Amino acid sequence: MNEVQANEINLTTNEALVLQQVYEDGGDEVAMLAAQMGMPRRTAMHVLADLRRKGLMAIDQAYGDAWVRLTTRGASAAHLAGSTGDSILKSMRYILLLRGVNVGGKNKVSMKALTASLEDLGYQNVVTYINSGNVIFDTDDDLTTIKENIAIMLGRFPFTIKHVILTKDEYLDEVSNLPEWWHQPLARKDVLFYTDDVDVEDIKERIGQMPLHDEIVHFGKKAVFWGKYSEKEFLRTSYHKLLMKEKFYPLVTIRNGRTFDRLGEMLG
Repeated sequence: MNEVQANEINLTTNEALVLQQVYEDGGDEVAMLAAQMGMPRRTAMHVLADLRRKGLMAIDQAYGDAWVRLTTRGASAAHLAGSTGDSILKSMRYILLLRGVNVGGKNKVSMKALTASLEDLGYQNVVTYINSGNVIFDTDDDLTTIKENIAIMLGRFPFTIKHVILTKDEYLDEVSNLPEWWHQPLARKDVLFYTDDVDVEDIKERIGQMPLHDEIVHFGKKAVFWGKYSEKEFLRTSYHKLLMKEKFYPLVTIRNGRTFDRLGEMLG
């Protein structure tokens, strides 16, 4: 028997609910299932088609009606989830970082309203940190859907908001691979997160050509980590003198070291 661990299946909310409903009923006629779930028939058919592609559902045609039943794989997953108390849904934690909001009284974004907007999308356990646009949330949506939903949500503002979306694992991977100097008492530490619009190799090349003065740089997978050793020499650093002049500057969002570390603690 080809058993499937429930926590290895990545389903949308609708897919998980339909799978569980069919498991409990032992099979359903599509129109009746759609009515039970409160879904338009067309939506139900799309969900069922996706479940069939994942090998969890079979759809039979008889006398002009469409009937659905679980495959062995689908029944095994639903039964295992019910018997162990596991959720069929595979929820993941993400972090959203906004660029250039609430700076000098410009580009105002209420963290309370932002939280409400994310909750309206169905995201759970939404938490913000300070006022610079740092939001942690849980969802079972795939990353493509998350990016589409958040782009639409942020598109309602009267100004452009560049942003970064990372999984918990991606963020904590950066934390785990910090260079030794990050843990030293430097005067300033900053993190430049890459948005999807940036050319990462170009950034590395441009920064690599800068004459570093009393400063040090580490290139992570998702960000650049930039340390400045002394406050006295800060005004002579390339970070201060050259960074804002770079074409890539509007395509990164920056967090200071303290904020980066705190967000890592919240995610961990």
